Amino acid sequence: MQKLHALVLGATGATGRELVNCLLRNTSFIKVSVFVRGNVNISHKNLIVHKINFSRLHEYQELIYGDVLFSALGTTRKDAGSKEKQYLVDYTYQYEFAKIASINKVSLYSLVSSIGANKKSFLFYPSLKGTLEESVKNLNFNRVHIFQPPSLIRQKDLIRNIESISIWSLKIVNQMGLLRSFKPLLVRDLAKKMIHESLLYQSNRVTIYSAEDL
Repeated sequence: MQKLHALVLGATGATGRELVNCLLRNTSFIKVSVFVRGNVNISHKNLIVHKINFSRLHEYQELIYGDVLFSALGTTRKDAGSKEKQYLVDYTYQYEFAKIASINKVSLYSLVSSIGANKKSFLFYPSLKGTLEESVKNLNFNRVHIFQPPSLIRQKDLIRNIESISIWSLKIVNQMGLLRSFKPLLVRDLAKKMIHESLLYQSNRVTIYSAEDL
């Protein structure tokens, strides 16, 4: 079986961190290249870390080669500071990176989107995610996987107090049989699902995994 080279965006975030850990343990992948702005607190013989300036992606085109691109880059409006800066991270950086990857013949693009993503939504975040989904579908990848997870249960060191309350509330509601599609999902389970699906043969060029599928 051919050994694969995975590219990961968002490797220092919750889902990206789990993706990297799972990929390094998966014998189907011989190389994992991560593209980050800061430091990565992990070392491994199969891990390659590229510290880059996302505003100058054209300078790194020769590095963006591989078999699968896992894109889990994202921020919140609070962390970004404004809608414009959140758009820059969640859309511009991801789309421009994906565009280079498609030109460089990366075969599969696997994107972490969001439940409710809809380009036509009047809400900023769902519209942002939906716009990115539609844009990457039109790039020249052999396959595109789009994951629309519900609330994600992050690693304990990343969880904020308000997240803990929201997750607890959703769990209670789910136990009552309501809002099952909003059942919180462990980031580890999302990462494993993304990797598992990347290794399967699928006839569909674009596959969307809704919250119910996860």
